[in-house]
Amino acid sequence: MTERTQELASRWKRFQGAVLDGLIATAAIIPIMLVGGLFNQAMEGQDMTTKEQVILFVVSLLLFFLINGYMLATSGQTVGKKLVGTRIVSNEDGRIIDFSRVAGLRYLPFIVIAQIPVLGFLVSLVDILFIFGADKRCVHDLVASTKVVNA
Repeated sequence: MTERTQELASRWKRFQGAVLDGLIATAAIIPIMLVGGLFNQAMEGQDMTTKEQVILFVVSLLLFFLINGYMLATSGQTVGKKLVGTRIVSNEDGRIIDFSRVAGLRYLPFIVIAQIPVLGFLVSLVDILFIFGADKRCVHDLVASTKVVNA
């Protein structure tokens, strides 16, 4: 499929895909939190230690890439994107981008930055609000030179 024939995904479809991916990630991490006692700890209002937060972050990141890695590498989709019918492609030529680019530029930096108190929230908010530009691309799309199109 060439760049000229690819239709940009609507903002609504992108939002739906992101929500589905979030729900899937939550469903995947809850059993781990239950087994590790972190769920009960949170329900009792106890804060996690820095070590627990780092471990949970790393496990969550690994789970995300275990769940979505193969599909990202082969079809440019996460499970949520597959369900709503969208995919990530190169902004230059419309092809599926390699996994190292999608993981290393599009996802990882923004997931890590989001963990920083206050700054992470602000960067995430700006990232998301860029979707309202004419080209419907978030900051993470600009950084990785990607766009999301209908599959």
